Amino acid sequence: MYKNIIISQTEGIQIITINRPEQLNALNKLTIEELSNAIGEAEENISIGVIILTGAGEKSFVAGADIKEFADFNIAEGGALAETGQTLLFNKIEQLNKPVIAAINGFALGGGLELAMSCHLRLAAQNARLGLPEVSLGLIPGYGGTQRLAQLVGRGKANEMIFTAGMILADEALQIGLVNHVVEANELLDKCVEIANKIMRNSPMAIATAIQCVNAGYQDGVNGYEVEIESFGRCFGTKDFIEGTSAFLNKQKPSFRN
Repeated sequence: MYKNIIISQTEGIQIITINRPEQLNALNKLTIEELSNAIGEAEENISIGVIILTGAGEKSFVAGADIKEFADFNIAEGGALAETGQTLLFNKIEQLNKPVIAAINGFALGGGLELAMSCHLRLAAQNARLGLPEVSLGLIPGYGGTQRLAQLVGRGKANEMIFTAGMILADEALQIGLVNHVVEANELLDKCVEIANKIMRNSPMAIATAIQCVNAGYQDGVNGYEVEIESFGRCFGTKDFIEGTSAFLNKQKPSFRN
């Protein structure tokens, strides 16, 4: 039983809603732990093909970390906070073998934007506002923000967003490649579900492998092309390859199973 998140599931799609609307869904220790546990359970559940992550209410996806929890931390405690959060949740989402879609339904600031960036796809409502305001607090992004933002939008734009601590509108986020789609707020979840259904028509094995290969290209000391070649070869020994190619040659729709 979770205190700060709500979970619902329909037809292979699990929706995880961060439910702290009075705090604009700010991330605290318990919420990070609950999200980590829920994500892990969803990964092991063969009936789930795609996860959608969103925030409760109409104002906020996640408006940052809960500053009250770390306002009096020292250097060691601050470092442990970042390391634990990244290991427990942010890196876990990025490396998950099932796609995670962020449905950004309002403010995505600080840890909230970092959470969205750890997801594999990001969709934003028209009213969404995105930014990394940490330097205005005498901090820097600590949940992967300096790395993932630069990967997504380029070093120059990432520097501007981080250095100015400003927010950008959803349309600009779309223009710079920070989000995949922008829709009206009342259409956001429907659009996420639409994309999730398209994903689930395909081989879950191949999708999990593709996630690993894309991530490999951003890992120090790893040759993403070599990982792709090896992974491509392994696909030929799977039931999904047999199903997919047989269906194609027989002009049928494949029936993939987790």
